[in-house]
Amino acid sequence: MIIAERVLHVELPDGIVPVPVRLYQPRKDQLSYLCRIEIDWPDGRYDMEIGGIDAMQALELAMKTIGAVLYASTYHKQGRLFWDEPGKGYGLPVTRNIRDLLVGDDAEYQ
Repeated sequence: MIIAERVLHVELPDGIVPVPVRLYQPRKDQLSYLCRIEIDWPDGRYDMEIGGIDAMQALELAMKTIGAVLYASTYHKQGRLFWDEPGKGYGLPVTRNIRDLLVGDDAEYQ
């Protein structure tokens, strides 16, 4: 079940394209919890399950993974990915080791 969704946008030569980002409810696995994430890029879907010891950790790590995938994307590096306004960030946490990549409000508040 989807518990949160955010729509980012990519500026392409043909116009602005939506990039839906979805976070699913953690589910119990054999020894842990798994939280699925999806990012619908213009060139295909990124789909991954993130594991945690409990549901809270799985959610936290899933959100940080989304942030890392966005900041590592070619669209971000080219300055074509945006949420509310270009250059303001995506409103998602990232791990400490990539905080130097943050822009806009993300850089100010993390």
